[in-house]
Amino acid sequence: AGMKQFAKASKDAASYTTGGAAAPASNDDDDDVDLFGSDDEEESEEKKRITEERLKAYAEKKSKKPALIAKTSVLFDVKPWDDETDMDEMLKNCKTIEMDGLLWGASKLVPIGYGIKKLQLMAVVEDAKVSIDELQEKMCEFEDFIQSVDIAAMNKI
Repeated sequence: AGMKQFAKASKDAASYTTGGAAAPASNDDDDDVDLFGSDDEEESEEKKRITEERLKAYAEKKSKKPALIAKTSVLFDVKPWDDETDMDEMLKNCKTIEMDGLLWGASKLVPIGYGIKKLQLMAVVEDAKVSIDELQEKMCEFEDFIQSVDIAAMNKI
């Protein structure tokens, strides 16, 4: 009459519903089967020993690595009193400041106006060793040349 969608079963319906073909359930004790893979005492002690050795090796490797030193790149605006201030002498005086962790960089003169120029001076400081405020104060001690010192830019390295 019509198309058949499913093939005819080889068994009759009664054999499916009565469960006659099912395997008999075993009542054996399965205590000796470890489904979660627990280790014996010896294996766990060996595992602990291996873990400790690996942690020691990791700690030694990490201790050999040099610690990262926090540095900051600072651009100072050093302003003179007037247009007659000797800018080269001002630069020399600023660079005479020596501190552990301080490295002077490039410098340039930038015109402000009315013939007055400011000195832009670059420095790299180690954060743990050099205080930028203290460095500014030391630069301001050259009162004959320097009116003020400002931080134009600061970048962590």
